[in-house]
Amino acid sequence: MSELLHLKECSSTNDEILKFLLYNNSNFIGLYTFNQTKGRGQYGNTWASAPEQNLAYSLAVNTININIPDSLFNYYTATIIRDFLANLTECPVKIKWPNDIILKNKKIVGILIEKKKINNETFFIIGSGINILQEKFDEISNAGSILTQTGRRFDLTVFTAEYHNYLLEKLNNIPSEQEIMDQFNSNLFRKDEISVFEIEKERQNGIIKYADKKGEIWIELEHGMRSFYHKEIKLLY
Repeated sequence: MSELLHLKECSSTNDEILKFLLYNNSNFIGLYTFNQTKGRGQYGNTWASAPEQNLAYSLAVNTININIPDSLFNYYTATIIRDFLANLTECPVKIKWPNDIILKNKKIVGILIEKKKINNETFFIIGSGINILQEKFDEISNAGSILTQTGRRFDLTVFTAEYHNYLLEKLNNIPSEQEIMDQFNSNLFRKDEISVFEIEKERQNGIIKYADKKGEIWIELEHGMRSFYHKEIKLLY
């Protein structure tokens, strides 16, 4: 069973969806709004979104049928969101490790995945903020939208329904762990390219080589290969 619920406005879809899980026995529940006022990102970051221009969407997934580690679930989620947008826009879309979605060098999707226990059942709460129609961003921002990057406009309601159905289909058919890793690594942003990183407040050049099953990224630096966890390194682009 699955449901897709709509709120005209809410503070955070990841927070609001928890209320519906208290009274629902579906394995999948989607909740969305086009006016999220206090969106949250990974590791305490915020996610700002212009009203009636973008999508804030959360999907609660019962973990009863999820038999892969949390780190791979995060990778797989980023991959299927990337795939949906690549198919829709017919443009190259990349994943900036660990799970930002990049279209033509601009971040168009932020993803926040949380694990919650409700009524003795455990759920992944997949929150995604997708910039769809917004045209103006801070000049120094790395953010963009589908419209700014492709020039194409999409109906928000139709987009949401198609997005919801696509995620359900893919989450009901999770591939092998090796396939997940291969797909994720094949779409890594700036993989095998010389990039500038900030490490412990110092900048140095490096080349992203691959992400591993533990959730770490391996980068070839001037003094050899080294792995990092999120927030230990920042890619400057």
